[in-house]
Amino acid sequence: MTDTTLSVENLSVSLRTDRGYAPIVRDLSFSVRKGATLGIVGESGCGKSMTALAVMGLLPDSAQTSGRILLDGRDLLAASESEMCEVRGARIGMVFQEPMTTLNPAHTIGHQVAEGLRLHRGLGARAALNEAGALLDLVGIPNARARLGDFPHQFSGGQRQRIVIAMALSCKPELLVADEPTTALDVTVQLQILELLERLVAELGMSLIVISHDLGVIGRLCDDVMVMYAGQAVEQGTAAAVFDAPSHPYTKGLFGALPEAQTEIGARLYTIPGIVPSPFDLPEGCKFADRCGYVLPACREDEPDLLCGRLGQQARCIRIREVAA
Repeated sequence: MTDTTLSVENLSVSLRTDRGYAPIVRDLSFSVRKGATLGIVGESGCGKSMTALAVMGLLPDSAQTSGRILLDGRDLLAASESEMCEVRGARIGMVFQEPMTTLNPAHTIGHQVAEGLRLHRGLGARAALNEAGALLDLVGIPNARARLGDFPHQFSGGQRQRIVIAMALSCKPELLVADEPTTALDVTVQLQILELLERLVAELGMSLIVISHDLGVIGRLCDDVMVMYAGQAVEQGTAAAVFDAPSHPYTKGLFGALPEAQTEIGARLYTIPGIVPSPFDLPEGCKFADRCGYVLPACREDEPDLLCGRLGQQARCIRIREVAA
Protein backbone atom coordinates (compact mmCIF):
# COMPACT_ATOMS: atom_id res chain seq x y z
CA MET A 1 0.00 0.00 0.00
CA THR A 2 1.48 3.34 -1.10
CA ASP A 3 2.02 6.25 1.26
CA THR A 4 1.36 8.73 -1.57
CA THR A 5 -2.02 10.36 -2.21
CA LEU A 6 -1.11 12.08 -5.49
CA SER A 7 1.80 11.58 -7.87
CA VAL A 8 2.51 13.95 -10.76
CA GLU A 9 4.92 12.64 -13.39
CA ASN A 10 6.50 14.81 -16.12
CA LEU A 11 3.50 17.12 -16.37
CA SER A 12 3.62 19.72 -19.16
CA VAL A 13 0.85 22.20 -19.94
CA SER A 14 0.74 24.62 -22.89
CA LEU A 15 -2.00 27.20 -23.43
CA ARG A 16 -3.18 28.56 -26.78
CA THR A 17 -2.60 32.29 -27.28
CA ASP A 18 -2.56 34.75 -30.19
CA ARG A 19 1.15 33.96 -30.58
CA GLY A 20 0.69 30.21 -30.55
CA TYR A 21 0.98 27.72 -27.70
CA ALA A 22 2.81 28.97 -24.58
CA PRO A 23 4.54 26.41 -22.31
CA ILE A 24 3.24 27.25 -18.82
CA VAL A 25 4.23 24.06 -16.95
CA ARG A 26 7.26 22.09 -18.12
CA ASP A 27 8.17 18.51 -17.21
CA LEU A 28 6.99 18.85 -13.60
CA SER A 29 7.14 15.91 -11.19
CA PHE A 30 6.18 15.80 -7.52
CA SER A 31 4.16 13.76 -5.05
CA VAL A 32 1.94 14.46 -2.06
CA ARG A 33 2.32 12.13 0.89
CA LYS A 34 -0.76 10.80 2.67
CA GLY A 35 -1.68 13.09 5.56
CA ALA A 36 1.08 15.60 4.66
CA THR A 37 1.02 19.15 3.34
CA LEU A 38 2.92 20.22 0.22
CA GLY A 39 3.60 23.90 -0.36
CA ILE A 40 4.09 25.21 -3.90
CA VAL A 41 5.74 28.63 -3.95
CA GLY A 42 6.97 31.03 -6.61
CA GLU A 43 6.35 34.36 -8.34
CA SER A 44 3.15 35.10 -10.25
CA GLY A 45 3.17 33.37 -13.61
CA CYS A 46 5.47 30.51 -12.61
CA GLY A 47 2.79 27.85 -13.19
CA LYS A 48 1.53 27.23 -9.64
CA SER A 49 -2.18 27.73 -10.28
CA MET A 50 -2.03 26.03 -13.68
CA THR A 51 -0.63 22.96 -11.95
CA ALA A 52 -3.58 22.97 -9.55
CA LEU A 53 -6.08 23.35 -12.41
CA ALA A 54 -4.44 20.41 -14.20
CA VAL A 55 -4.86 18.27 -11.07
CA MET A 56 -8.54 19.26 -10.87
CA GLY A 57 -9.15 18.72 -14.60
CA LEU A 58 -10.17 22.36 -15.02
CA LEU A 59 -7.78 23.42 -17.78
CA PRO A 60 -9.21 25.16 -20.87
CA ASP A 61 -10.34 22.77 -23.61
CA SER A 62 -7.63 24.15 -25.90
CA ALA A 63 -4.81 23.33 -23.47
CA GLN A 64 -2.21 20.78 -24.56
CA THR A 65 -1.00 18.42 -21.83
CA SER A 66 1.39 15.52 -21.44
CA GLY A 67 2.61 13.41 -18.54
CA ARG A 68 0.54 11.72 -15.85
CA ILE A 69 -1.38 12.80 -12.73
CA LEU A 70 -1.95 9.68 -10.64
CA LEU A 71 -4.53 9.48 -7.86
CA ASP A 72 -4.16 6.03 -6.28
CA GLY A 73 -2.72 4.81 -9.58
CA ARG A 74 -5.48 6.28 -11.77
CA ASP A 75 -4.32 8.80 -14.41
CA LEU A 76 -6.53 11.87 -14.11
CA LEU A 77 -5.16 13.38 -17.34
CA ALA A 78 -6.63 10.40 -19.22
CA ALA A 79 -10.00 10.58 -17.42
CA SER A 80 -13.15 11.75 -19.19
CA GLU A 81 -15.10 14.80 -17.99
CA SER A 82 -17.79 12.59 -16.45
CA GLU A 83 -15.11 10.63 -14.60
CA MET A 84 -13.52 13.86 -13.34
CA CYS A 85 -16.92 15.04 -12.09
CA GLU A 86 -16.87 12.01 -9.78
CA VAL A 87 -13.36 12.92 -8.56
CA ARG A 88 -13.88 16.67 -8.00
CA GLY A 89 -15.42 17.32 -4.62
CA ALA A 90 -15.61 13.65 -3.68
CA ARG A 91 -11.89 12.79 -3.72
CA ILE A 92 -10.18 16.13 -4.37
CA GLY A 93 -11.53 19.42 -3.03
CA MET A 94 -10.31 22.88 -3.99
CA VAL A 95 -10.31 26.25 -2.24
CA PHE A 96 -9.88 29.10 -4.70
CA GLN A 97 -8.22 32.44 -3.98
CA GLU A 98 -11.31 34.66 -4.13
CA PRO A 99 -14.41 33.15 -2.49
CA MET A 100 -16.86 35.42 -4.31
CA THR A 101 -15.82 33.85 -7.63
CA THR A 102 -16.61 30.42 -6.14
CA LEU A 103 -19.91 31.19 -4.43
CA ASN A 104 -23.08 31.78 -6.46
CA PRO A 105 -24.69 35.07 -5.30
CA ALA A 106 -28.14 33.82 -6.33
CA HIS A 107 -28.19 30.76 -4.04
CA THR A 108 -28.19 30.45 -0.28
CA ILE A 109 -25.13 29.20 1.54
CA GLY A 110 -27.02 26.14 2.76
CA HIS A 111 -27.96 25.19 -0.81
CA GLN A 112 -24.38 25.54 -2.05
CA VAL A 113 -22.72 23.58 0.76
CA ALA A 114 -25.39 20.86 0.55
CA GLU A 115 -25.09 20.46 -3.23
CA GLY A 116 -21.96 18.29 -3.12
CA LEU A 117 -23.47 16.15 -0.36
CA ARG A 118 -26.48 15.41 -2.54
CA LEU A 119 -24.43 14.73 -5.68
CA HIS A 120 -21.59 12.66 -4.25
CA ARG A 121 -22.99 11.14 -1.08
CA GLY A 122 -26.60 10.70 -2.19
CA LEU A 123 -28.11 12.48 0.81
CA GLY A 124 -31.67 13.74 0.70
CA ALA A 125 -32.40 17.46 0.87
CA ARG A 126 -33.06 17.55 4.63
CA ALA A 127 -30.10 15.35 5.56
CA ALA A 128 -27.79 17.34 3.27
CA LEU A 129 -28.90 20.62 4.84
CA ASN A 130 -28.33 19.26 8.34
CA GLU A 131 -24.84 18.12 7.32
CA ALA A 132 -24.18 21.53 5.75
CA GLY A 133 -24.97 23.15 9.10
CA ALA A 134 -22.51 20.83 10.83
CA LEU A 135 -19.82 21.68 8.27
CA LEU A 136 -20.31 25.43 8.72
CA ASP A 137 -20.04 24.92 12.45
CA LEU A 138 -16.83 22.88 11.92
CA VAL A 139 -15.18 25.78 10.04
CA GLY A 140 -16.22 28.32 12.66
CA ILE A 141 -19.25 30.15 11.24
CA PRO A 142 -21.10 31.64 14.27
CA ASN A 143 -24.71 30.49 14.70
CA ALA A 144 -24.15 28.28 11.64
CA ARG A 145 -27.50 26.48 11.36
CA ALA A 146 -29.46 29.70 11.62
CA ARG A 147 -27.52 31.17 8.69
CA LEU A 148 -28.08 28.40 6.16
CA GLY A 149 -30.68 30.58 4.45
CA ASP A 150 -28.36 33.57 4.08
CA PHE A 151 -26.67 34.61 0.82
CA PRO A 152 -22.92 35.14 0.20
CA HIS A 153 -23.12 38.95 0.38
CA GLN A 154 -24.35 38.68 3.97
CA PHE A 155 -21.01 37.28 5.15
CA SER A 156 -17.60 38.90 5.62
CA GLY A 157 -14.65 38.01 3.41
CA GLY A 158 -13.15 35.72 6.04
CA GLN A 159 -16.49 33.99 6.62
CA ARG A 160 -16.95 33.45 2.87
CA GLN A 161 -13.53 31.78 2.70
CA ARG A 162 -14.55 29.52 5.58
CA ILE A 163 -17.73 28.62 3.68
CA VAL A 164 -15.67 27.72 0.58
CA ILE A 165 -13.47 25.52 2.78
CA ALA A 166 -16.63 23.84 4.16
CA MET A 167 -17.80 23.17 0.58
CA ALA A 168 -14.42 21.68 -0.35
CA LEU A 169 -14.48 19.43 2.73
CA SER A 170 -18.12 18.37 2.47
CA CYS A 171 -17.40 14.91 1.02
CA LYS A 172 -14.28 14.29 3.10
CA PRO A 173 -11.82 14.32 0.17
CA GLU A 174 -8.46 12.59 0.35
CA LEU A 175 -6.74 15.72 -0.96
CA LEU A 176 -7.50 19.42 -0.53
CA VAL A 177 -5.94 21.97 -2.90
CA ALA A 178 -5.81 25.53 -1.52
CA ASP A 179 -4.80 28.13 -4.12
CA GLU A 180 -3.68 31.33 -2.34
CA PRO A 181 -6.36 30.80 0.34
CA THR A 182 -5.46 33.90 2.40
CA THR A 183 -4.31 36.47 -0.18
CA ALA A 184 -7.57 38.47 -0.27
CA LEU A 185 -7.88 38.60 3.53
CA ASP A 186 -6.51 40.96 6.15
CA VAL A 187 -3.71 39.78 8.43
CA THR A 188 -5.90 38.82 11.41
CA VAL A 189 -8.29 36.78 9.28
CA GLN A 190 -5.33 35.20 7.43
CA LEU A 191 -4.08 33.79 10.72
CA GLN A 192 -7.54 32.40 11.54
CA ILE A 193 -7.79 30.64 8.16
CA LEU A 194 -4.28 29.17 8.51
CA GLU A 195 -5.11 27.87 11.98
CA LEU A 196 -8.34 26.41 10.60
CA LEU A 197 -6.51 24.56 7.80
CA GLU A 198 -3.93 23.23 10.27
CA ARG A 199 -6.66 21.91 12.55
CA LEU A 200 -8.72 20.34 9.77
CA VAL A 201 -5.74 18.54 8.22
CA ALA A 202 -4.85 17.09 11.62
CA GLU A 203 -8.43 16.11 12.50
CA LEU A 204 -9.47 14.70 9.12
CA GLY A 205 -6.15 13.09 8.17
CA MET A 206 -6.27 14.38 4.60
CA SER A 207 -3.43 15.57 2.38
CA LEU A 208 -3.14 19.25 1.48
CA ILE A 209 -1.53 21.25 -1.33
CA VAL A 210 -1.06 24.93 -0.46
CA ILE A 211 -0.19 27.29 -3.31
CA SER A 212 1.23 30.63 -2.22
CA HIS A 213 3.79 33.33 -2.91
CA ASP A 214 4.04 33.86 0.87
CA LEU A 215 6.93 31.98 2.46
CA GLY A 216 5.45 32.64 5.89
CA VAL A 217 2.31 30.68 4.96
CA ILE A 218 4.39 27.87 3.46
CA GLY A 219 6.67 27.68 6.48
CA ARG A 220 3.75 27.50 8.90
CA LEU A 221 1.62 24.89 7.13
CA CYS A 222 3.83 22.66 5.04
CA ASP A 223 5.79 19.45 5.54
CA ASP A 224 7.24 19.52 2.02
CA VAL A 225 8.01 22.41 -0.33
CA MET A 226 8.34 22.78 -4.10
CA VAL A 227 9.72 26.06 -5.49
CA MET A 228 8.67 26.80 -9.08
CA TYR A 229 10.26 29.13 -11.61
CA ALA A 230 9.37 29.54 -15.30
CA GLY A 231 7.06 26.54 -15.24
CA GLN A 232 9.35 23.99 -13.61
CA ALA A 233 10.48 22.87 -10.17
CA VAL A 234 13.82 24.43 -9.28
CA GLU A 235 13.96 23.13 -5.71
CA GLN A 236 11.95 20.59 -3.74
CA GLY A 237 12.31 18.76 -0.47
CA THR A 238 11.16 18.85 3.12
CA ALA A 239 10.26 22.26 4.49
CA ALA A 240 13.03 21.91 7.08
CA ALA A 241 15.66 21.29 4.39
CA VAL A 242 14.52 24.05 2.03
CA PHE A 243 14.14 26.65 4.78
CA ASP A 244 17.37 25.74 6.60
CA ALA A 245 19.61 25.44 3.51
CA PRO A 246 18.03 26.90 0.35
CA SER A 247 20.06 25.39 -2.47
CA HIS A 248 18.88 27.16 -5.63
CA PRO A 249 19.77 30.84 -6.24
CA TYR A 250 16.10 31.64 -6.87
CA THR A 251 15.01 30.09 -3.56
CA LYS A 252 17.83 31.93 -1.81
CA GLY A 253 16.67 35.16 -3.46
CA LEU A 254 13.09 34.66 -2.24
CA PHE A 255 14.32 34.28 1.34
CA GLY A 256 16.64 37.26 0.94
CA ALA A 257 13.72 39.45 -0.14
CA LEU A 258 11.80 38.86 3.11
CA PRO A 259 11.60 41.99 5.30
CA GLU A 260 12.97 40.09 8.30
CA ALA A 261 16.08 39.21 6.28
CA GLN A 262 17.11 42.87 6.07
CA THR A 263 19.85 43.70 8.57
CA GLU A 264 20.23 47.44 8.01
CA ILE A 265 17.51 49.75 9.33
CA GLY A 266 16.15 52.03 6.62
CA ALA A 267 17.82 50.15 3.78
CA ARG A 268 15.87 49.30 0.64
CA LEU A 269 14.42 45.80 0.54
CA TYR A 270 16.43 43.33 -1.49
CA THR A 271 14.87 42.33 -4.81
CA ILE A 272 15.89 39.64 -7.26
CA PRO A 273 17.28 41.47 -10.31
CA GLY A 274 15.65 41.14 -13.73
CA ILE A 275 12.26 39.70 -14.66
CA VAL A 276 10.79 36.27 -15.27
CA PRO A 277 11.36 35.32 -18.93
CA SER A 278 8.40 35.09 -21.29
CA PRO A 279 7.29 31.51 -22.02
CA PHE A 280 7.74 32.42 -25.70
CA ASP A 281 11.37 33.47 -25.16
CA LEU A 282 12.88 31.07 -22.63
CA PRO A 283 16.70 31.20 -22.64
CA GLU A 284 18.88 28.20 -23.42
CA GLY A 285 20.28 26.35 -20.44
CA CYS A 286 19.21 27.41 -16.94
CA LYS A 287 16.10 29.59 -17.11
CA PHE A 288 17.28 31.61 -14.10
CA ALA A 289 20.77 32.33 -15.47
CA ASP A 290 20.07 35.93 -16.54
CA ARG A 291 19.06 36.85 -12.96
CA CYS A 292 21.59 34.72 -11.09
CA GLY A 293 24.61 35.87 -9.12
CA TYR A 294 26.19 32.39 -9.28
CA VAL A 295 26.02 32.03 -13.07
CA LEU A 296 28.81 30.31 -15.01
CA PRO A 297 29.19 29.95 -18.81
CA ALA A 298 28.13 26.30 -18.48
CA CYS A 299 24.79 27.41 -17.00
CA ARG A 300 23.77 28.86 -20.37
CA GLU A 301 24.59 25.73 -22.34
CA ASP A 302 22.44 22.95 -20.87
CA GLU A 303 19.44 23.00 -18.58
CA PRO A 304 20.59 21.48 -15.27
CA ASP A 305 18.97 18.40 -13.76
CA LEU A 306 17.70 18.27 -10.21
CA LEU A 307 20.72 17.50 -8.02
CA CYS A 308 20.78 16.34 -4.41
CA GLY A 309 21.50 19.02 -1.81
CA ARG A 310 23.20 18.98 1.55
CA LEU A 311 20.02 18.27 3.55
CA GLY A 312 18.44 15.87 1.06
CA GLN A 313 16.44 18.34 -1.02
CA GLN A 314 16.83 18.57 -4.79
CA ALA A 315 17.75 21.75 -6.67
CA ARG A 316 18.16 22.49 -10.38
CA CYS A 317 21.60 24.10 -10.11
CA ILE A 318 25.13 22.96 -10.98
CA ARG A 319 26.49 25.06 -8.10
CA ILE A 320 24.12 23.62 -5.51
CA ARG A 321 26.85 23.19 -2.88
CA GLU A 322 28.10 26.78 -3.15
CA VAL A 323 24.57 28.21 -3.02
CA ALA A 324 23.68 26.25 0.13
CA ALA A 325 26.96 27.05 1.88
